[in-house]
Amino acid sequence: MATRAATSDLYGQNVLATYARFPVALERGEGTRVWDEDGRAYLDFTSGIAVNSLGHAHPAMQKAIAGQAARLIHVSNLFLNRPQAELAAKINAIMGMPGRIFFCNSGAEANEGLYKLARKHGSPQRRNEIITLDGSFHGRTLGGIAATGQIKVKLGFGPPVEGFINVPARIECVANAAGPRAAAVLVEPIQGEGGVKVMPADFLRALRELCDERGMLLLYDEVQCGLGRTGHWHGWHATGAPDAAPDAISWAKGIGGGFPLGAFWLRENLADLLGPGTHGTTYGGSPLACAAARCVLDTIEKEDLLANAREHGARLRAAIDGLKSPLVEELRGAGLLLGVALRDFRWKDSTGSDPRPPALRLTLKLIEHGLLVVPAGENVIRLLPPLNVTGAECDEAVGILREVLAVAGPAS
Repeated sequence: MATRAATSDLYGQNVLATYARFPVALERGEGTRVWDEDGRAYLDFTSGIAVNSLGHAHPAMQKAIAGQAARLIHVSNLFLNRPQAELAAKINAIMGMPGRIFFCNSGAEANEGLYKLARKHGSPQRRNEIITLDGSFHGRTLGGIAATGQIKVKLGFGPPVEGFINVPARIECVANAAGPRAAAVLVEPIQGEGGVKVMPADFLRALRELCDERGMLLLYDEVQCGLGRTGHWHGWHATGAPDAAPDAISWAKGIGGGFPLGAFWLRENLADLLGPGTHGTTYGGSPLACAAARCVLDTIEKEDLLANAREHGARLRAAIDGLKSPLVEELRGAGLLLGVALRDFRWKDSTGSDPRPPALRLTLKLIEHGLLVVPAGENVIRLLPPLNVTGAECDEAVGILREVLAVAGPAS
């Protein structure tokens, strides 16, 4: 029988330690709950970092994956496959604007497609710079860390890929950086890893106007905030600026409901920039991945999960706000992408200081009490339950949070 200690030993001996993993070995899941190898249950408010849109072991996902696996799993992109074409049509319908879609494997790979699109767009005028925002996160590839507006992901990996400019999220800063070589602006409408920060609607509208004036592309990274997580198909709609539509957009995480898939969409007038031979991937858009993603999107519609995400996101916000905890500095986000910003604190029964960041300390304590959350930086924890989370599960999660916050006090 597997045990956490045995699994941890196998990791220690065989798996590259690029993650500081939490001390839990998960074995199975159902809905919003997971069980570890010792049989203990947890309420999963991480969804695999905003991935498991339908929770764990959803019957429709099981049926879709098993059915497609029995017919055709992979054929490469040298051949047509019907599930890919149908998924592209579905996403185009969701976008509501004429465009084309490229399927890949991850968010970082989808963003790489956006960088190439921007450079191809600017190439005739030798415009190859892409402006991104401080605090942003765009993936772990060399291009991704160059685009990311966080120093910590870049340390030790220089020299950086040229052509990326990180600036504060203010329109005057973007305008000042948008010189004659600027080809595009890349923005997360809601920054996830950067602390669940929602871009102001007026800022997105001003970016749209600036890009139009200066011939730049407006690119949205909706890897974390897109396709239902906020209670809207589009993260930029959740900010209050549905009129600030992008020229291209990237997705991953929730699109496959746990099956690896990434994608980017571009407007129809840009489609000729990426013709045959300009871009590719071996696994992206396989029949199996596309069947899984089609099931995810269809189920979100069929079970009205956008409304569920809005309703229970509001329920969580109201309940956490109602705790009146002095440790909670701010609630951020939209729908079921929620960030709880923390003030520094200490455990009441502790005599010494703990140098670990507040978000990590609280996350570990919540895990001890049966609630899985994920930090976003040093002072923010994220609540990312599946889109079909129930009201009772939200109440249970807030109850655990209340219990844990009750044994903590201000740092001084």
